[in-house]
Amino acid sequence: MSLRKIWTALRGAVNEGTEAVVDSQSLRILDQELREAKSELKACDENLTKIMAKRKLSENKVNSLQADIDNYSNHAIAANEKGDETLAIECAERVAELESQLEMEQGLLDGFLNSERSLKSNIAKAKANVRRMEQQIDQVKATESVQKAQVAVSTRHTGANSKVKTALDSLDRIKNKQQQRSAELEAAEELAADESGSSLEGKLKAAGITPGGQASGSDKLAQLLAKREKA
Repeated sequence: MSLRKIWTALRGAVNEGTEAVVDSQSLRILDQELREAKSELKACDENLTKIMAKRKLSENKVNSLQADIDNYSNHAIAANEKGDETLAIECAERVAELESQLEMEQGLLDGFLNSERSLKSNIAKAKANVRRMEQQIDQVKATESVQKAQVAVSTRHTGANSKVKTALDSLDRIKNKQQQRSAELEAAEELAADESGSSLEGKLKAAGITPGGQASGSDKLAQLLAKREKA
């Protein structure tokens, strides 16, 4: 292999390792950003609660001012009908003051309502984005875990097959050694039989000849009769 190919292979391995580190760091960064986003959303919810509380107070103030305006307006009309112009004018002036306060308070209420609507909309969008990000991160992590498990199983399966093949090869070698040993033992027994002469006796027996064996019945009878005659 040329030096150029070796360098290319090494550079590829380094790049893969760098990418793995970057990917791992990216997941950590996303987790951190997710935690920070949730913290910010919690703070937004608290601010929204405060704005809603102020809007509620402003609504109550507006309703109270409107009630006072209606009340003093009726008083002014009633006083004027009774001919008490001074009291009617005083009530009318009070109505003017209350209307000025109502206009200012209504402006504040409108501001609170606009802020509340805008903040609710932005918070809803942010929460949707956070949920989407969280789902994607969980999916990536789950897929990564499954793929690592698949790689581990595949690697172990390959290793197991290799181990089984090695064990079978060892078993065949053991069987061959045992057969070789059995053949050697049989050969040793044949040599021992040849040395003791038992091999020759086996050959004679196979030929129907029994050297030094028991005499036949007729031979034995002839021997007995011969001894009797001598006696």
